[in-house]
Amino acid sequence: MLSNKWLAALVSVVLCAALPLAAETNKKDKEREPGDHAHSVEGSGWWNIPYPESFDVKLLPKPQDHIRIDGNQFVDQQGQPFFFRGLNIADPDKLVRDGQWSQALFKEIADWGANTIRIPVHPIAWRQKGKQWYFDRLDEAVIWANSYDIYLILDWHSIGNVEDGFFQHPMYQTSLVETRNFWADMALRYRDVPTMAVYELFNEPTVNYMGVANGLGDIEWDDWLAFLESNIDLIRAYDDKVIPLVAGFNWAYDLRPFAKAPVRRPNVAYAAHPYPMKAQPKQRTKANMFKAWEQVWGFMADDYPIIATEIGWVQADGYGAHVPVIDDGSYGPMFTEYANNKGLSWCVWVFDPDWGPTMIHDWQFTPTEQGAFFKQVMQQQ
Repeated sequence: MLSNKWLAALVSVVLCAALPLAAETNKKDKEREPGDHAHSVEGSGWWNIPYPESFDVKLLPKPQDHIRIDGNQFVDQQGQPFFFRGLNIADPDKLVRDGQWSQALFKEIADWGANTIRIPVHPIAWRQKGKQWYFDRLDEAVIWANSYDIYLILDWHSIGNVEDGFFQHPMYQTSLVETRNFWADMALRYRDVPTMAVYELFNEPTVNYMGVANGLGDIEWDDWLAFLESNIDLIRAYDDKVIPLVAGFNWAYDLRPFAKAPVRRPNVAYAAHPYPMKAQPKQRTKANMFKAWEQVWGFMADDYPIIATEIGWVQADGYGAHVPVIDDGSYGPMFTEYANNKGLSWCVWVFDPDWGPTMIHDWQFTPTEQGAFFKQVMQQQ
């Protein structure tokens, strides 16, 4: 048994040791809102789910300009015109499954001359893999892209009518709430990260399905504008440097409604997916194709910057041939000439041997017909 003298000394030591811990605990408690139990104790309970963190810009291998909008064009930090010219890759989930998600893929793309990679995230994969898995993959993409002076366009890859909840395929099913949460998560995670340059809010809005008009319900234009503007406002609450990219109906082809009722927010860019069969002039001459493009979507480039985030073609007997991407090969030179005349940015679909129209035949990166064409164009830009 301890003497009273030793007992008193022991109590004194314990109290002195506890004081700094109590002070630190009180300090941490003051930094949390009442009732906030996150990180309160170690463990795997739902109350220990960590708060989201932003990507550390210090992890970027090199400095990179923030691209911004000036009038109807993109410019770098010196005010010089900048054109996003690059390609799409497959969803990171597919690339990981294929064993192709690596820095080597990004290096190959850089060697092809691309300065931009569009990354599609499918809602079904987002739910299956989870937010943190995608953060880990996109963190890697940011670092790899930055290493090669490449910019990223992040695409919420859904097709259909998000207002009514009808979609072209189960892989595209999402909701207004899930879409808003996705962009809030991304805007917080990558705020002030120059490599993550553009957010394409919704890949291809459409109400047509299997040749049936309004087969996916209907959307009033005011409702679509409200959807776009509310997501832009949400993103800019976290990050006012990233560029929002918005699309019109008919699978992101028709921008004509924006002529009368554009997005009521500054510094917004517009997307177009002008695949070769979307324009249907009676005679398919270059002049007629230019006229058709100008009437439906190209006219917007007079006042706003445009990124044609999906372009490309395949021969009628080629792998993955389907409407609207079938072409005899004349599309590539026609489109790039039109894009140069109008000062457009673009990304080719797709740098993958499985999804069509393909740019590569295999994972040895053997170019397809369109792959060889656009590789040459990008390397010469």
